Amino acid sequence: MTMDRIDALKVISDILSDELVVCNIGIPSKELYSVKDRPENFYMLGSMGLASSIGLGLALAQPRSVVVFDGDGAILMNMGSLATISYYRPKNYKLIIFDNAAYGSTGSQTTLAEKVEVSEIVKGCGLKCTVLTTEDELKKVLPDQLKVQEPLVFIVKISKNNAKLPPIDKSPEEIKKRFMEIIAK
Repeated sequence: MTMDRIDALKVISDILSDELVVCNIGIPSKELYSVKDRPENFYMLGSMGLASSIGLGLALAQPRSVVVFDGDGAILMNMGSLATISYYRPKNYKLIIFDNAAYGSTGSQTTLAEKVEVSEIVKGCGLKCTVLTTEDELKKVLPDQLKVQEPLVFIVKISKNNAKLPPIDKSPEEIKKRFMEIIAK
């Protein structure tokens, strides 16, 4: 049985320490917010397809570790980000792609990931990629791999289930302000 994204986020959130996190728009952001809100999390409330690029800019601009949570649909929408990540190769950058072969935040329409293997695109761009399918794999692989000093990509296979959660109760301005303050420390 495939895990739900919110369950994967619970496992990953327990592994994270002080990494800066950029989270894909919509339901993934609401799920992460409900699982473990913290100032180090930047919840995207718009700009679908740009989490990987925003995270790349952040990784290049400062030394802290950056973890990006993105979706298969968003990555396929902005495949150029994978080539750019490979070109710049920031050592402090990790990309976690939740692959449910659906645009979960807009009605679960099928993405091309239903037939296109995203991991092969990642590898074709010259990035190391690991596919994870269970909570046990997340617990076993991520703690050590998040510390590796090179850009890495993890594809986490998940179900199409979305947790039913209320909107994030912080304004975009509040989210941005507290994130910028934590970066400045």
